[in-house]
Amino acid sequence: MKTALFPGSFDPVTLGHVDLIRRARCLCDRLIVAVMINPDKRGSFSAEERVAMLRRALSGMDGVEVTAFSGLTVDLAREKGAALLVRGVRDGQDLAAETALAWGNEALMRGLETAVLLTRPELSYISSSLVRQAASFGADISAFVPSCLVDEITRRLYNKNKPQN
Repeated sequence: MKTALFPGSFDPVTLGHVDLIRRARCLCDRLIVAVMINPDKRGSFSAEERVAMLRRALSGMDGVEVTAFSGLTVDLAREKGAALLVRGVRDGQDLAAETALAWGNEALMRGLETAVLLTRPELSYISSSLVRQAASFGADISAFVPSCLVDEITRRLYNKNKPQN
């Protein structure tokens, strides 16, 4: 059984992420979507919230697991028996960064391959940063995130930045 790992912050999950996860699932028997926890960053959503949002957005997708992890991606790959990392890229800048990460990961875990999936053009402008900023001003984010998460994300981010009277 081929296991692949799709790591990311998913803060919050976007339609671009969901599309990449669906496509990545076709490359393996088991896909582990890993919400990476960076102790140096404070996200808009806790790791538990990001895992829960991903599980809702991906419900019904067979062969996909969602977990949270703190540490090196290669350590999680070893723990889960994954020999393939899946990464999405929107542009040349993303590709350059992912290339460096891929070679670094392979140096830390020989044989760990990285598959890079190109973000679909119609989704390539969407980022978690865009979602956070738009939602913080109360904008309609339904074109950016799964419909089951629109209200939750907007409520959290808009209320956080809403002026208090």
